[in-house]
Formats: sequence, structure tokens, C-alpha cells
Amino acid sequence: MIVGGGAAGWITANTIAAECSAWDDPGLRVVLVESPNVPTIGVGEGTWPSMRMTLQRIGLSEDALVRDCDASFKQGTRFFGWSAGDSVDGYCHPFSLPVEYASLNPALHWLAQDGGASFAQTATPQALVIERGLAPKQASAPQYAFTVNYGYHLDALKFAALLRRHAVDRLGVRHIAGNVERIDSHPDGDIAAVVLDTGERVEGDLFVDCTGQRALLIGEHFGRGLTSVKDLLFNDAAITVQVPYADPNIPIASATCATAQSAGWIWDIGLQSRRGLGYVHSRVHTGEDSALAALKSYIARTSPGADPHSLTYRTILFQPGYRTEFWVGNCVAVGLSAGFVEPLEASALALVEQSAAIIGQQLPRDRQIMEVVAKRFNSKMHYHWQRILEFLKLHYAISARDDSDYWRDNRTSASCPEGLREKLTLWRQQPPWHDDAPRIDELFPSASYQYVLYGMGFKPRYIGAGKVCDDQTRKRAAEVFHNTRRKAQQMAQLLPPNRALLRSVAQRAIEQSGRPAT
Repeated sequence: MIVGGGAAGWITANTIAAECSAWDDPGLRVVLVESPNVPTIGVGEGTWPSMRMTLQRIGLSEDALVRDCDASFKQGTRFFGWSAGDSVDGYCHPFSLPVEYASLNPALHWLAQDGGASFAQTATPQALVIERGLAPKQASAPQYAFTVNYGYHLDALKFAALLRRHAVDRLGVRHIAGNVERIDSHPDGDIAAVVLDTGERVEGDLFVDCTGQRALLIGEHFGRGLTSVKDLLFNDAAITVQVPYADPNIPIASATCATAQSAGWIWDIGLQSRRGLGYVHSRVHTGEDSALAALKSYIARTSPGADPHSLTYRTILFQPGYRTEFWVGNCVAVGLSAGFVEPLEASALALVEQSAAIIGQQLPRDRQIMEVVAKRFNSKMHYHWQRILEFLKLHYAISARDDSDYWRDNRTSASCPEGLREKLTLWRQQPPWHDDAPRIDELFPSASYQYVLYGMGFKPRYIGAGKVCDDQTRKRAAEVFHNTRRKAQQMAQLLPPNRALLRSVAQRAIEQSGRPAT
């Protein structure tokens, strides 16, 4: 029983149904209950490369995604103004790992160089691909194949609708429309059923709470509160807006643009028909009127032909934090009901994917097995949330900005997680590598820390490649960097612009299905 729709609910429904499609058990049913009158937040427009694997596992066509969800290809994030706040302050966090990263730590050798290309440009060809707004592959490439790693930007509401159709029509998920009026429990405390305002009583063995920030099951029923992280990550509101393109042929960025502001940052996501923008900010450090004015100023500066005053704005409030427990009894929280800190680096849907995959792959056959699965799930999710906090805080903690209380407060030791403080102390001596993100299921590999650290100008105190590397290793590093530059130039010549590939994919989807985009 999945209670709640949206992207979280329907990703979970599809994943469980697909994982268990081979079960020889006629009693296994996947049911999703969705309120017909509770609106979806609908601003989760960024995904990671993991979404490609998720869509493949559930059997959904990439062409259909591009056609039906106004989707574009995302290759990472470009940051502007985070380090110093001046006109030349910018860097890239691409999705591709540095070339030969498994056996060669590029930061060790890049730090020994005197000037030259940025770290991302030195480590991966994708930095140049992103900078030039190019696609991650050629039009002839198969679905989900790639030249450089990528995820998606998409319309969250259209994405949920596509997932719903696929789950119901292809995977046999039962969809029930109704509002939960009562939750019935077994004597041992497990949930027995949800009773809807239609009068229907829907029983289940495992209940997945996808009811968003309300957290109807895990929060209201089981009383599991949030572990607040407001003292570490200050942002607790976002003003969002959709900006149409003045010219339908305007290039589409290959990455999310994140531009720092005096009390937060603005995301800028390019879809096929529009851009999605939002000013994520701390209400302690700025008022709503000032935040709205800053967003309108950004639109006026970056959107020729757009009238910022004619657009529709929406304010979303959130409590940065995560549940004290994610799986209680026979109920597990997925999505916003499990927690949310802020949209920086788009970790929300990635956590949904990972949670749904664990549930589907380890779906317990009986209540005793559920106890073990729940214990492991809680341990893994707590680990992931701690790593998310550290990685997101890194973007703020090493900033050199001193133009507002927001940035000064973000740099204080008290607002930095202990684990990150320890890492930064060690990284004064040596760059991050595999020991800094040792698990196979890390959400952020150590390369991600390198992209942010050295993109923002972090300077170690004691490092020297000549003192820790032999001549053969330094020679190999120089060859890798040379080949990376050569590959980047080759890709720049061969890859089409992002919009050109999207048009080719959408047209192919229309021709194969015989119907236009929805």
C-alpha cells in the first residue's frame, strides 16, 4: 500500500511492481491511494544519472520521457557567485567522474600545477561539453546510452502523470482515488488498513508513506518527528516561477545553474518549453519581499523579452530535517515524508529512487523478515542523510563571501557538521579520494567533493605532488590530462547542441507512437 502520489509515490509503485513482477505469488498486489484534491508541489525538476537506471528497470521509454515531460538532458550543475561573489566566480560540478579516477587521483597532480585550466576542465571532458551547452550524446545513440554521463530536467507534474500511466497500464498497479480519513491498527501497533472518504477500507501488509511534508503515516500516526538541521543548513523557503522562452530556438543549458544571492541561491533549469526558477533562501536572513525582488532582478537580467512582473510566483515553505526513524513497524517513509533539507544538488529524487529500490529488492515475505529489512533501511538512510548534510554544507562552509550575515553565519564552525569539519582538516594536507566516500552506494563520490572544493578555490596547506609521487606517476597524470583535453575538443566537434538532440528524440518518439506530446 503506497499512500500518496506525485513523483515519490509513483516511482515507488513502479519500482516495487517491476522488481516483483517475477514473483509467483497471486496474493502480491501493489496499490496506490492518491488524494484527488491535494496538489503536488511539482518543483522537483532535477534528477541524477541514477534516474536512467530507474527508468530502464521499470521499462519506461526515454523517448517517451522526453516527449511527454518537457524533459531536457542534465549533465551536472554550474555554480556562479558561491566563492567570492564577483563576475568571474564560477565553476562546474559535472556528473562524469574524472578520467581514470579509479587508479589516479587528479587533484593531487592538478594542485601541483601553477595556474592553467580549472580543475573540472582538467579532470573530465564533460566540463567543456557543459560550458558549450552540448548534448550528452549524438542523435543516433540508443536510448539511455551516453558519451558523457547525464540525468534529466523535467516537468515534475507531467513526470508523475507518465509514471502513473506506466504503473497502471503496464505493471498492473491498482490506483485508488480518495482521501485518508482514518488509519486502523492491529493490536501490535502495525497499520492494518486505511479508510477513505469514499467509504472504502483498504488493507495492506506494508505501507509506504508518500504523503509529503504532512507525513500522514510516519509523522501523524506513528509520531516520528523530524531531526531538525536548521542550525546547519539555514534555507527554509523557496519562491518559484516558470519563465517561457521568448524565442523557441534559444539554446537549452546542459546543466542546472545555481547562482548565489545575499541570503540563498537561485536555481535555473531549462526545459524544452520554459525555464523553471526558484530562489531558495533563509527567512531569518531576508524577508519575502526582498527575496521576490532579487528573483525578479535575476529574471530581468537573464531573460531577454520577459516581463518579471507579469509572471506567477509561488512560495514554498519547508522545515530542513529528516525523520528520527524512516521505517516503523510495517510503515516506511519515502520522499518528503522522510525529510527534506534543500534542493541544492537535487538529492531529493535520488533518495526516492534509492529508497524504492531497497524496498523492491528486499520486499519482505513475512513480518519477521520485515524487522531485519527495516533495521537495515533505517541504518542506511541515516548514513545517507549525514553525508547529504556534509556535502551540501561544503558549498557554504568554504565560501569566501563576506557581504551578508547569511554567508558569514554559514562559515562559522558551529554551523558545520562535525564530520565535515574533520574532513576539511584532513583535506588541508591531502585531497579527497576513495577513503573519503568508501561505500559502494555513496550518494556523492569523493570526486564530487573534489569538484566543489577546487572549483571554489580551496587551497591545502601542506600538499605537494612532487613530494608524494614518483616520476612515473606524474608522467602518467600529465598524459591523462593531455588526453582529457584532446577528448574534450573532439566531443565539442561531434556532439550536437542540447536543444537539437531533444528535438530529434521528441520527433522520433512521435513517429514511433503516432501521437504528439501530452
